[in-house]
Amino acid sequence: MIYDIIVVGGGHAGCEASHISAFMGNKTLLITSNINNIADMPCNPSIGGSAKGIIVREIDALGGLMGIVADKSHFQIKMLNNSKGPAVRSLRAQADKKVYPKIMKEYLENTKNLTIIENMVENLIVEDNKVVGVILSNNEKIYSKSVILTTGTYLNANILIGSENTPSGPHGEKRSNELSNNLKKLGFNIKRLKTGTPPRIKANSIDFSKLKEEKGDDTYWTFSFDTKPLYNINKQQKCYLVYTNNKTHEIIRNNLKLSAMYGGYATGVGPRYCPSIEDKIVRFSDKERHQLFLEPESIYYDEWYLQGFSTSMPRDIQEQMVHSLEGLEKAEITKYAYAIEYDAIDSIQIKANLESKILENLFTAGQINGTSGYEEAAGQGLIAGINASLKINNKDPLILKRSDAYIGVLIDDLVTKGITDPYRMLTSRAEFRLLLRHDNADLRLTELGYEVGSVSEKKFNIYKKRVDNILKLKQLLNDNKLEINNDIIDYFQNNNISIPKNNIKFITLLKRPEISLDFISNFINLNSFTSDVKEEVTIEVKYEGYIKKEYIEKEKMLKLEKKKIPVDIDYNKIKNIASEARQKLSLVRPENIAQASRISGVNPVDISLILIYLKKEYAKNDK
Repeated sequence: MIYDIIVVGGGHAGCEASHISAFMGNKTLLITSNINNIADMPCNPSIGGSAKGIIVREIDALGGLMGIVADKSHFQIKMLNNSKGPAVRSLRAQADKKVYPKIMKEYLENTKNLTIIENMVENLIVEDNKVVGVILSNNEKIYSKSVILTTGTYLNANILIGSENTPSGPHGEKRSNELSNNLKKLGFNIKRLKTGTPPRIKANSIDFSKLKEEKGDDTYWTFSFDTKPLYNINKQQKCYLVYTNNKTHEIIRNNLKLSAMYGGYATGVGPRYCPSIEDKIVRFSDKERHQLFLEPESIYYDEWYLQGFSTSMPRDIQEQMVHSLEGLEKAEITKYAYAIEYDAIDSIQIKANLESKILENLFTAGQINGTSGYEEAAGQGLIAGINASLKINNKDPLILKRSDAYIGVLIDDLVTKGITDPYRMLTSRAEFRLLLRHDNADLRLTELGYEVGSVSEKKFNIYKKRVDNILKLKQLLNDNKLEINNDIIDYFQNNNISIPKNNIKFITLLKRPEISLDFISNFINLNSFTSDVKEEVTIEVKYEGYIKKEYIEKEKMLKLEKKKIPVDIDYNKIKNIASEARQKLSLVRPENIAQASRISGVNPVDISLILIYLKKEYAKNDK
């Protein structure tokens, strides 16, 4: 049988890629080594987080599944940075590790056009530099028009605990031995990366009375724009705050050489922004303590996740480390922490549509591209699935710009800057983060998704209704005024709010920092508008000036993106650009000037020289 698209790997990237491919009408095959591990959560039991929660909203806005499944499977949710500006607010939910994969698997099994089989892919079928299928471990060949690799941490994976080195994927699963080596033979640069996970603790061995409670929010939230909250706000599971101490640090320092990382047993590069606890102790030696969180993994079993305590120390040292923590003096470790090394490709070798530069019709997504995190993987998987579908149907790719989405920032960083350690999304990576907010992901992306076919008619109609309500609320506030009289004066005085000197439009009144729509609703009926519509309008009105400034900067960048660079340009012919810039430009092959300007080692002077060269060359061609 010939498929339209084959997706290799059933992790978060593979789930999104296979679902959206099938939804867009393609005969899709998902190949996974273990069907029961689809959407597995081998590390933290959460969805979202700083910046990551916005990616989940973007996935939902484009027709993906992660937000919907998270809303149906979490037992605690909160908005991070809620006291700060809207640019850095982001949802994080404690997902049930048993329920989340179960619901995702059910969605995939009920997706039309999608077939799921259990096997290992060991090689690609290549004809005329185009991928036309895969070869399984039993030597069976399956043909397709396109292949998407979402192999996670399984490529030549090794589990590291102290000096122990076990060839294995997460949870002791069978690793992929041949695919990575065959990719290397096909011309891919292979990088060795590392990540890790902390120990799991048995619930009844924890003294919770010594720990500080961390509760969910008392406001209802959802990741998906289309679902209503499915949880009881008063029955959310608690998490707990823990801190390391001098004793913990002393144990780690005295045993550093026994860890896989500091003992020389690890060869992969670990994540800079999610380091192991021993790495934190070394890098931040001036800190007296480090914050940790105890988080329940599922309501169906009693293992707790010790967030922030990732380590590759030997088991006996892990016991000492855990027992040094307050409340965990008698803790029973049910699963020991470990580091895992795996192969990834050089992300410089992929295009902005996530298609390989080496082989046509081969797309890659997730940790194979050098990223870390469920959300980063899922976002890439969704874009790879959409673009593989568009490619085989001879349509233009969906390229998200840095001003469109965090997913756009993520992919642009991968293809222009490459990676030296597992990439993690941070709000600081986005120069237009006031435009890329949690609240407006659908306004930014849903219409784009509808145009390319990843968003259903039903979802698009829900979106249009929300847009109409936002416009109606703005119009209502603009068309009506607060008439100043004695009653109004008394009301403002009673609430310690300065009184407007004259009659004032409600939309102008809302611009004042101390004024909310809840306050305005005392003077005009706003009951027909939902909380999310009110939130959107409030942010747009209060931050109007700042948002306009970012739009101006966005337009400047878009002008540079319109200045295309020919595919066949020879950078050796451009005089006076720096040798590092020449080398990087020849390697990355940027598609436009904006992309070229973001490449490490390419300076403004180099960009000016490229622009002069292009202008001269175009002038010659025009003649």
